[in-house]
Amino acid sequence: MAAGQNPFENQQPIDGVKHVILVGSGKGGVGKSTTSVNIALALKNQGKSVGLLDSDIYGPSIPRMLGSMNQKIEVDENNKMQPIVRYGLKLMSIGFLVEESQAIIWRGPMLFKAMDQFFRDVLWGDLDYLIIDLPPGTGDVVLTIAQKIPVSGGLVVTTPQNIALADAKKAIDMFEKTNIPRLGVIENMSSFTPPGSTKKIQLFPKGDLDAYLDSKKIEKFTDIPFNPNISICSEAGIPIVESKPESEETKIFNDIASRVIEACPS
Repeated sequence: MAAGQNPFENQQPIDGVKHVILVGSGKGGVGKSTTSVNIALALKNQGKSVGLLDSDIYGPSIPRMLGSMNQKIEVDENNKMQPIVRYGLKLMSIGFLVEESQAIIWRGPMLFKAMDQFFRDVLWGDLDYLIIDLPPGTGDVVLTIAQKIPVSGGLVVTTPQNIALADAKKAIDMFEKTNIPRLGVIENMSSFTPPGSTKKIQLFPKGDLDAYLDSKKIEKFTDIPFNPNISICSEAGIPIVESKPESEETKIFNDIASRVIEACPS
């Protein structure tokens, strides 16, 4: 790249896609993929056409979470891939192309090529929103996305403790350095209310997330409480927004979707 050249000046929109929304975190295990899935479903239930791209090449989880592990991608005569459709979402993941137990051992150039194929060689059709579930960390995938396609905004998922916050700060900084608008932060597993009780229990030490967000003038979208049903539904391949539409957690995801629509109207 020539000195002084803007690395983001050659972005090309994905055909038919109005908004690309990234869901990231600085680390794994904070519920980022579960959040991505349920936000996508909540957007769909509000009448939007939605796609969901699993960009975690090394550890894809979207096929399992949406009960589509054994489905295979069809390729047309022009070598274009037809996304899997599940619960009204259009899905793409490396998990549809390789066995779940198969390790992907790729260096950067192969990863860049795979991401470009997911953008250009998938028949996404007309979408209001394409949700991209990012891999943990701040590595090659995010930089590739930022350089190749315009992104409407990014959400960061974290858990309450300062160990998670330290990594969430990196994700927030990553969005800033790649010119991705920061929509807000979601605090996941913020508390737990035992059955039959009204007392909230902190599963993690309460860190400095709120103070940090205030200092950076970043909006905190919501707190999502810990509920075993969320992970049970994901393991069963029927996410909670789909399986328990009247649950309190579904209402929270619906609210997040509404705020995404407000920030990035279709």
